[in-house]
Amino acid sequence: MTGGLGERLRERVARADPRWQDVGMTLLVQAATTIPFVVPRDPEDSPATWAAYLLTTLGNLPLVWRRRAPTAALLGVIAAGYLYRTVLDGPGQPLPYAGLICVYSIALLRPPRERLAVGAALVVVIFVSVGLNTGTARELLFALFVFASAFALGRLQATRLAYTEAALDRAAQLERANRIEAEQAAARERARIAREMHDILSHAVSIMIVQAEAGPVTVRRAPERAEAAFEAIAETGRDAMAQLRTILGVLRAEEAAPRAPQPGIGELPALVDRVRASGLAVSYERTGEVRELPAALEATVHRVVQEALTNVVKHAGATAVDIRLEYGARELAVRVTDDGRGATGGGAGGHGLIGIRERAAAHGGTAWTGPGEDGRGFTVLVTSPLEVGN
Repeated sequence: MTGGLGERLRERVARADPRWQDVGMTLLVQAATTIPFVVPRDPEDSPATWAAYLLTTLGNLPLVWRRRAPTAALLGVIAAGYLYRTVLDGPGQPLPYAGLICVYSIALLRPPRERLAVGAALVVVIFVSVGLNTGTARELLFALFVFASAFALGRLQATRLAYTEAALDRAAQLERANRIEAEQAAARERARIAREMHDILSHAVSIMIVQAEAGPVTVRRAPERAEAAFEAIAETGRDAMAQLRTILGVLRAEEAAPRAPQPGIGELPALVDRVRASGLAVSYERTGEVRELPAALEATVHRVVQEALTNVVKHAGATAVDIRLEYGARELAVRVTDDGRGATGGGAGGHGLIGIRERAAAHGGTAWTGPGEDGRGFTVLVTSPLEVGN
């Protein structure tokens, strides 16, 4: 309880207007310098008169400006002290409180050149003041020590404040960097989820539309094949729903979503069969030294082929498409070529092709799209480096 009260008190003091803090400091010093005037005194000591007390108060008053103009405040304190000693000679003080606070403030707040000039001038003033008073080495050493201590405390406080400010600045920069990194990570995750959902929905809906449009014709011309067409629509829908549930389950933090593995190269034959069911002739082969690939790369290969086939079904007006996975010594090439309308199918700037390029770049690979080898049709070529040993 006491610790909480002390913490709140420190927070209030820190938030207080600096001018009121200076007024409070001045009143505190005034209370300290009042003590010699109110305690019982030896009759042989200098008398405690109202004039001496008012001049003492005048010597403390410059502390109100000790933060805004500490050097001017110190000059005012020195001038009042000189008048006090030479004109009235009232009760002495154990310490020159106001002067020490001004020296501390100068060391804390003023630039190096001003601090050096004030320090040199102060040494001269101390020598002169001690000479006018007792002239003893004891008083001289004491005065030099207390003023040097006040100056050193001011510099230590300045160093502490600078270190605290630097630490707060570093913390703020780190917080900003963490926030930016979190925002970038969230943006990357949103883009990834958008790609996944686009690939799943675009492919499934395209296949389902083709099958549904062909359904009436199939029913009239080959009723025995109609059931297979509708089953293909249902299977495509079920597969899309399963994949969407997986993605949406990851987004729901409150649910323990099943983490089904991402589709990989092993699922490509099933994908090809679903597209074949739409009436498109699809060939699929793998060449080179076929070997196991990282799961993330296999998922990318699957999505690239899926998106390329979706574009063929939706835009190309093709009758045949060829899919080839070419395993090289250091890279994997995925090539999807159709015999359709060429570059008009899918467009170079569609979301699907952009997603293909992003997926390739995520693995340090490249994506190229353009006409087929004989100038006909459209080709999607994605290459990705392979780690040695894969």
